[in-house]
Amino acid sequence: ICQILFAIFAFATCGGYSGGLRLSVDCVNKTESNLSIDIVFAYPFRLHQVTFEVPTCEGKERQKLALIGDSSSSAEFFVTVAVFAFLYSLAATVVYIFFQNKYRENNRGPLIDFIVTVVFSFLWLVGSSAWAKGLSDVKVATDPKEVLLLMSACKQPSNKCMAIHSPVMSSLNTSVVFGFLNFILWAGNIWFVFKETGWHSSGQRYLSDPMEKHSSSYNQGGYNQDSYGSSSGYSQQASLGPSSDEFGQQPTGPTSFTNQI
Repeated sequence: ICQILFAIFAFATCGGYSGGLRLSVDCVNKTESNLSIDIVFAYPFRLHQVTFEVPTCEGKERQKLALIGDSSSSAEFFVTVAVFAFLYSLAATVVYIFFQNKYRENNRGPLIDFIVTVVFSFLWLVGSSAWAKGLSDVKVATDPKEVLLLMSACKQPSNKCMAIHSPVMSSLNTSVVFGFLNFILWAGNIWFVFKETGWHSSGQRYLSDPMEKHSSSYNQGGYNQDSYGSSSGYSQQASLGPSSDEFGQQPTGPTSFTNQI
């Protein structure tokens, strides 16, 4: 259930993102100025396809520009991993609840589950790392200061260029956090899935056999020691008996001596 929820948060915060920034170019000739230049971008962040027009402050001529960069591969890979992880977790939950007998049949279900869990753990690590780097590139490419450097009008000191507002990246930062949380969750789940496989039970049997042999040999040694102790005790009692008898016969010696006298 945690895997389902975390996967939803991961692809929803990334795949559903849409943001933008607003710039203003104030030319010396006010009629040529544009004080509200909106630049909108969204998932999958093919920024080189995001175009916008800005004034050149040289008459009515306008300059057509585009953002720099393309982070679509890392973003789409991240969302794809999240969607497939969600679908697999949902299917696995249904199998756990309603098809438990078939899941444990011939130990095939736990083995498949273990392999898939290991693969998804690796994919979450790779996808989250790649998307973290892609998000860093998106932040640089959509930085208003970097975008203003693309405009020829802003290179003239007589014109005033400024950023009205910057894009909000909080949801994208959240998607990266949930990506690494998914990796930790899936990696930690490897142990619990491994315990359901036959590899874990066979390993326990392999470890328990030498312990059983050691305990049985110890019991046999204890039995021999007990029997030896009982026999030695019996011998001591047997040897003690005659000594007590001899001790009881000692008074007869002096009595017979007196009688002789």
